Amino acid sequence: MTFRSTRLATSIIALGLLATPAFAVNKDMVQLQTQVQALQDAVARLQQSNDERMGVMKDLVQQTADSVNKMSVVVQGLQTQMGQQHDAQNTKMEQVSGQIQSLNDSLDELKARLASIEKSINSIQNQQQSINANMQSATPPAGSSAPQQAAPPTQDNPAPLGDAPPAPVVRNKPSAGVPQADNGGGSAPPVGDLYKTALGDYMGARYALATAEFGDVIKFYPDDNLSGNSFYYLGEIEYRGGKYAAAVKNYDSLASQFPASAKLPAARLHKGEALIAMKQNDSGIAELRGVIQRYPTSPEAAQARSRLSGLGVRTAPRR
Repeated sequence: MTFRSTRLATSIIALGLLATPAFAVNKDMVQLQTQVQALQDAVARLQQSNDERMGVMKDLVQQTADSVNKMSVVVQGLQTQMGQQHDAQNTKMEQVSGQIQSLNDSLDELKARLASIEKSINSIQNQQQSINANMQSATPPAGSSAPQQAAPPTQDNPAPLGDAPPAPVVRNKPSAGVPQADNGGGSAPPVGDLYKTALGDYMGARYALATAEFGDVIKFYPDDNLSGNSFYYLGEIEYRGGKYAAAVKNYDSLASQFPASAKLPAARLHKGEALIAMKQNDSGIAELRGVIQRYPTSPEAAQARSRLSGLGVRTAPRR
């Protein structure tokens, strides 16, 4: 009996000892599960927070994209408006330049007419002086009388050569702008008349005639200022016909032979345009910059600035 009691007590103690670790293990598992659940809850909350933040970010990105699109539309509108204003300004500048050029052409024509009138007046005065000189030479001295036996000369009875002094020959000095007779025995028209005719044909778009007539001005009157104008208009004719190399040659002739010509600013401007048209951009840009530097307040300088701006280059070279 005692032995059984002892064995029973021992069994109970052993069971008690074995039950304690099992209870500890269950408690740790519960704590671990609790921590895992807490972590899962935290991850869920973090995921929810991230989702909310991503939603906000998406909204911000969409708003930013909309703003950028609106700004792009506005910028494009401004660019279009600026381009239209630039084109309108260029058109106005070209119109003003054309009007100024037309005034210059009219002034040249008026000068040519005045020169022609002056030549006519000089010719009339020279003729009058010649008539007066002939009348004075034909008047006999006072107190002298012709011999009564001397019959008036007729076709059958001409007067002797020694009876009366010959009338003096008046040799007028050639006026400026009037050439001497050429080798063919003829002479060119007065420079004013020739230039006036050429300018009229140019303004009437009769370029073939104008080219020949401006060439005659240069041929017969190479030192006259109107020859400088003729070089300019020959360049303009070639420029309008797309013959840019020939136009540049005429503009260069004007610059080298008539450096003080009033046509030089326009000639240099159009030379720059012609060089650019021939794909010689560096030379053309340099020429346009030269117009701005040499004639800063002229309409041609304003056109040169506008042209350089359209090309996207500076009006002055970098230093």
